[in-house]
Amino acid sequence: MTTRRLLLGALAAAPLLFGAAANAAEAVFSPEAFEAAQKAGKPILVHVTAPWCTVCAAQKPILAKLEAQPRFKDLQVFDVDFDSLKDVLKRFGVTRQSTLITFKGEKETGRSVGDTQPEWIEGAVEKAL
Repeated sequence: MTTRRLLLGALAAAPLLFGAAANAAEAVFSPEAFEAAQKAGKPILVHVTAPWCTVCAAQKPILAKLEAQPRFKDLQVFDVDFDSLKDVLKRFGVTRQSTLITFKGEKETGRSVGDTQPEWIEGAVEKAL
């Protein structure tokens, strides 16, 4: 019984440990969803992450806090896995995980790599608004 409880507890904690989506607007990148958000003129954040990246792990709670703010309610967030989506990395010209790219509709408005200071990340994300 104790082993079962430990396993269930570990499974329940897994999303917190491995960076589950912070809100309903956050999604794994798909070209179709990204292009639809662009055509709709939405503010967009592309977050290039890797599960082993400590900088990415530091960015996630900062981004989650920003996404919870009313001014970012329309922000569409797309996670791009650095290890498995090499074609997407090439499309965006990304060479490192922990990259944040913002768009206003179809126009790229900003790019940040490796930032972990909340005010710098907030400034980067604001460029999508």
